[in-house]
Amino acid sequence: MKTGHFLLALAALGLSACGGGEPAPATAAGEPVEASVPAAPLETAVAGAWRLEQERARDKWRHPVETLNFFGIKPSDTVVEIAPGGGWYTAILGPYLKSGGGKLYAAHVDPTASEGARANVDTYRAAFVERPDTYGDITLTVASRTSTGLAPDGTADAVLTFRNVHNWMAGGYADKIFADAFRALKPGGVLGVEEHRLPSARDQDLRATTGYVLESYVVQLAQNAGLVLEESYEINANPNDTADHPLGVWMLPPTLDKPQAGTPEAEGFDPAKYAAIGESDRMTLRFRKPANAAAPAPPPPPAQ
Repeated sequence: MKTGHFLLALAALGLSACGGGEPAPATAAGEPVEASVPAAPLETAVAGAWRLEQERARDKWRHPVETLNFFGIKPSDTVVEIAPGGGWYTAILGPYLKSGGGKLYAAHVDPTASEGARANVDTYRAAFVERPDTYGDITLTVASRTSTGLAPDGTADAVLTFRNVHNWMAGGYADKIFADAFRALKPGGVLGVEEHRLPSARDQDLRATTGYVLESYVVQLAQNAGLVLEESYEINANPNDTADHPLGVWMLPPTLDKPQAGTPEAEGFDPAKYAAIGESDRMTLRFRKPANAAAPAPPPPPAQ
């Protein structure tokens, strides 16, 4: 999600969070709802009382159980989530990993980059990191063009990212983040990627200004980092999304951007059309770090 859209969406929910992650609700007495999740089905974490209705409403589009099962996430795993935003997936991953003694690294944007970035990370910290009773052991790290790593090298069973590749492309450092993911993974570990999908017949804008990315481009980024495509999954596909919206993917739910009055895009604009499409068509890809993989060559410096 673009930074501007990200902050507007959060303000509407009273949170500095992308994609709908909110702090856990409180009881009538004002006490936080605590997670009590057995090391058992992922469905238990998805059904947790700490998740808000705004989060649950998106499950039909985001398919968290199927997606995380496809990535092979176990409750005992060490997992890195790159750019968790407001924590939509943290609200599931945190309690799930807590139930089995796992560990979560949340690799955020650099909080020193701007006041908005700092506010977003501070909100995430208060909502999740400072609530280990519910969300378990979460360590904050940084994913940026200058960061030193997502987690200690060779420690992660899985690195996950949901709809963020276009942001790294816009910043000119996508190669670096994929290389960082490779370094963080154990031999045999999994990189799970979900991203807005550009139809294969289209040309890729290297800055991904519409938010859509060719599946083949994501595969190439991963392969350049030394990872191997293991399988793709169509659980997050949406054939109703034509990926050619005047303001990009942000015209679709949950953002539902509207063109400014008086602009060419505003002529004949029908918000119901975009709401009816639903959330974007997305690729869901599972890559693996080979058991005998050598470290890839350092990526070129990010474009200025």
